[in-house]
Amino acid sequence: MSYLEFSILKGCRLLPRANYAMRCQRPLLLPPQPTLFFTPKTITKCPEKFHSSCNCSSTMSDETDPTKPTSQNALQNLQNYPVPLSPPLPPISKQIELSRAMSASSRSSLFSLSRSDLIYEDEWLVAVNKPQGVYCESVLASVPEVICDSPAPVPETGASLPELHLANRLDRDTSGLMIITKSHKVASKLVKAFTDHKVSKTYVAFCIGSAPKWERITIRSGHGRSKFGAWRVYAASDVGRTLPGGSVVRDMETSFEVLSINGHRIIEKPSKLLKDEDNIIVVEDKAVIDREGKKDEILIRAKPRSGRTHQIRLHCQYLGISIRGDVKYEGAYEWKGITYDGHELHAESLSLEHPVTGLPLMLQAPLPIWAQQEL
Repeated sequence: MSYLEFSILKGCRLLPRANYAMRCQRPLLLPPQPTLFFTPKTITKCPEKFHSSCNCSSTMSDETDPTKPTSQNALQNLQNYPVPLSPPLPPISKQIELSRAMSASSRSSLFSLSRSDLIYEDEWLVAVNKPQGVYCESVLASVPEVICDSPAPVPETGASLPELHLANRLDRDTSGLMIITKSHKVASKLVKAFTDHKVSKTYVAFCIGSAPKWERITIRSGHGRSKFGAWRVYAASDVGRTLPGGSVVRDMETSFEVLSINGHRIIEKPSKLLKDEDNIIVVEDKAVIDREGKKDEILIRAKPRSGRTHQIRLHCQYLGISIRGDVKYEGAYEWKGITYDGHELHAESLSLEHPVTGLPLMLQAPLPIWAQQEL
């Protein structure tokens, strides 16, 4: 019987010929290697005496609870990242936002501006009143249909259509003033004016929460989001610090004034918004909000002094007066038996220096019905 036949018969493992020849003249047979099976053990809670030296969590819910030390917040602390002071998006918001986005896409594909939507027009720019639930790009695409019949001349003679550009953008569900320029040169000047905060803006919003004890207030905080995350409020002292993903916390400041509470007017006329510098909140800690208290209807005017994404919506959430319909930031989705299809935030006015003439330009959009009813 050969070495190979003998090995196969015995079920043994065969050494290479070279090793076999060097070791001995007789066949060297190795016993079969056993197969090892590991039975998974159930992970149990660590005894209390080991908690100080172990990093395991007691329950799965702790891993997703932002208040627990095993949450993402603790991980950010461990890596010396800033910790957000506003809560993450409510789980229900994803489903509602998807439904709203689909409705807005259908509505935007059929949208067409009318002459009544135009607030202002000259040969360099046009201001329009964007409705709620329509994307900015759809508004831009429908502008030529309106201005082609306009008496205002086009700055580029011989061109069939002006070079239209969005000077500012509004969220899908935010209504109000948008400026659209008619040439590249004017667009660059106006975009720079917005970037340099040389354009004064006011918004009105319908909020639900406990009636504030202030009539006017300014709030300063940080603003940012981690990679693939939601926009959040950060401490003012975190401005300039790096977040996971490489972005940086930026400064964010908004002034507010209460216009009415439960239909009772508080401020009669628009003010210059907070000349009194004493009533300022500098955010350093999480807000203390009475979520079980009485819910009032509050109409506010907001003046953002910086231009951060979702700035007013975030600061309203932090103050405990989230905008009605704003499910991303804890706003009421249903109120008094009515379901809201979008948040009630309206870009009311824009004050700026004309990018060509240099003259002061004050633009104001008519208030939506929900604001008119409160006032």
